Amino acid sequence: MEPTSLLIFAGALLVAAGSPGPSIAALVARVISKGFRDVLPFLAAMWIGEAIWLSLAVFGLAFVAQSFHMAFVVVKWAGVAYLVYLAWKMWTAPVEAREGEMPSQDSPLKLFAAGMAVTLGNPKIMMFYLALLPTIIDLASVTVVGWMELTLTMAAVLIAIDLAWVFAAAQARKLLRSTRAMRIANRVSATTMAGAAAAIAAR
Repeated sequence: MEPTSLLIFAGALLVAAGSPGPSIAALVARVISKGFRDVLPFLAAMWIGEAIWLSLAVFGLAFVAQSFHMAFVVVKWAGVAYLVYLAWKMWTAPVEAREGEMPSQDSPLKLFAAGMAVTLGNPKIMMFYLALLPTIIDLASVTVVGWMELTLTMAAVLIAIDLAWVFAAAQARKLLRSTRAMRIANRVSATTMAGAAAAIAAR
């Protein structure tokens, strides 16, 4: 693809993905509540989910999302339900952990499933790839190599943005050491997570 086209795509994605949405809210809440060491499955699922939407758009399969609308509605509400469940766990999480030990963490598979559900069920992401992207890139002329270039560009932008959010949340977490501070952090995170679920449900 032309470098100019890739730059336009990267710029549009930077603006769209850089603005805090349900996925970022869920990610930040998770890091503040439990730390950054176990968020990789969640991040990987977010990136893979966006690659799926990009692929659907590039290969002209937008009609799939329309033809199987109910399937995506189910995915959306599954993501909402799991975010609400995570919010409840954060709200009720123990704050007195032994030195060097954090409260029990969710399995990588559960975190991956949550990240995938949040990403595939996020209308903001879906609309970017299935509605906005065709106005930025001439998808009819994109080859397999062009798709790979778009995917790599997408990955570079998303990794940079998401890791920046993780770093910021991890730095904020370092300030939270006392039991009272951890309780407040857990409940703020729970509220943020519930807000992310509400944002997805309302769209």
